[in-house]
Amino acid sequence: MFQPFQKTALAGEWNAPRPRHMRLLEGALDREISIRQQVELWSPLADQGWKPCTESYRGGLSLPEKSLGFLQVFLDGGLNQQRMGICDAVAVAKILNVTLVIPRLEVNPVWQDSSSFADIFDVDHFLSILKDEVHIVRELPTEYAWSTRDYYATGIRATRIKTAPGHASAEWYVENVLPVIQSYGIAAVAPFSHRLAFDNLPESIQRLRCKVNFEALNFVPHIRKLGDALVHRLRSPPSTSQTSGTMDTTDRINTIIKAGAGKFVVLHLRFDKDMAAHSGCDFGGGKAEKLALAKYRQVIWQGRVLNSLLTDEELRNKGRCPLTPEEIGLLLSALGFSNNTRLYLASHQVYGGEARISTLRKLFPVMENKKSLASVEELADVEGKASLMAAVDYYVSMKSDIFISASPGNMHNALLAHRAYLNLKTIRPNMILLGQLLVNKSLEWSEFEGAVLNAHKNRQGQLRLRKQKQSIYTYPAPDCMCKVALAAP
Repeated sequence: MFQPFQKTALAGEWNAPRPRHMRLLEGALDREISIRQQVELWSPLADQGWKPCTESYRGGLSLPEKSLGFLQVFLDGGLNQQRMGICDAVAVAKILNVTLVIPRLEVNPVWQDSSSFADIFDVDHFLSILKDEVHIVRELPTEYAWSTRDYYATGIRATRIKTAPGHASAEWYVENVLPVIQSYGIAAVAPFSHRLAFDNLPESIQRLRCKVNFEALNFVPHIRKLGDALVHRLRSPPSTSQTSGTMDTTDRINTIIKAGAGKFVVLHLRFDKDMAAHSGCDFGGGKAEKLALAKYRQVIWQGRVLNSLLTDEELRNKGRCPLTPEEIGLLLSALGFSNNTRLYLASHQVYGGEARISTLRKLFPVMENKKSLASVEELADVEGKASLMAAVDYYVSMKSDIFISASPGNMHNALLAHRAYLNLKTIRPNMILLGQLLVNKSLEWSEFEGAVLNAHKNRQGQLRLRKQKQSIYTYPAPDCMCKVALAAP
């Protein structure tokens, strides 16, 4: 049985809203399911004529036998921000011909997770995959044991670099970090998140970043084991099957069920209090919720949230409001997912818990998460550790038939890239269109459904090439993928 991520909101903070889009909800519950649409929806992506290039990567120049010193980096943020930082750290070590120390992951101030690199990623695999590319060590040798986070926290140190600009060039590291390493044998760069440019880098460096991201960063065995167990259970038939009441023949129902049999969708339902507050949007919780979110913005960001200066309608018309569970349910229904769809919710928590999720569950009763699929004993090693829980969700997401995120963010971007790299189906919600549709309270279901289908025809995994200044961790082509000739039909 599905268990909500967050049981209740704080007393007096939040009033459970009724569905905000009753007209659309009624239409979604009574919708006709097209067999052709179901078959197309669950079909894997056709070959798009691109393949990963890091398989043939040889690093350009051979790895020098001796490095020039040691590089330390301290990474903050959540799992996927740290993942990008690890890739950048390997690239910088390669650029400077220095030895990278396995990156130190900082305690996340939001989730208070102290998990280390070795708690999340398979260090042996990481070192094995990169052994011919970059010098990497698990720990500093004894002579540099003084170079710790505590050491840098207690004073100004000559070996700490804390002025690295965002998206710094390779030349910046050569001119500013390498001299410190040459003088002291070591340099520690902190902060390091988003500290390497996406443009004007050698092809070999770009491909190395993708090799780290898509090949070297494997999760530890117990995360993969738990993930495989969840995937196996998701692909097994649910104990009950529910279908739309408008289906008129048994054969038609069976055909639709068969189209999605053994398949599942991962929905990254990113709707925590942090995101809800930062968006500045109204989510239907009444005056108490508005006041609570305004107070939260003041405490966390001292009220400096630009979105809070705009009205809710202005924000929605600009596509800046994260989709609520109700709204993402309407989107999935319009795209053609039947209420037999096996839906796995990937999220740390949902602001408002079960009350907020209830409308989504009405549309998609076969809804699961980690706690509904695994026992307390199986979850013991990851429970209460946000990074490990996110790692499990990432792993399951990569095994899903379809992935969709309720709003952009680091996990959305990371999975968009990884699944594009492997040519897997990923639906990108058109946030601007959805915002504009959902503010129109007179819209009929058929109009909503038609607009959604038309706007998402080319947002289901079709490869998009990276443009200038865009992230290689969102768009891996063309830097890390090669164009290949498509086979003749």
